[in-house]
Amino acid sequence: MNPAELLDAWIAAFNAADPDALAALYHDDAINHQVVREPVTGRAAIRAMFAAEFAAREMTCIPENKFRDGDWAILEWRDPSGLRGCGFFRVVDGRIAFQRGYWDSASFG
Repeated sequence: MNPAELLDAWIAAFNAADPDALAALYHDDAINHQVVREPVTGRAAIRAMFAAEFAAREMTCIPENKFRDGDWAILEWRDPSGLRGCGFFRVVDGRIAFQRGYWDSASFG
């Protein structure tokens, strides 16, 4: 998958609350760094992170803007409650190698 296709697959898996489908989009040694938390390294740990988050709350990603620049996909998003953020995804050989997300943890219930 190219970065734009992978981003669409990521949004679909996220909105389906499917940690297995999400984890399949990452390299074995990928890094997911949500800047309000410590980085999570490795596909299994990233899967566990998503599983815990989906168990704790209902989450929806409503894309507002999507961009692609080389091997990067960039997403500006919101959720139904008004939380906003953005994510940067570096895609190497069709999978996410690195992800960084920015959002306001104080507004996340």
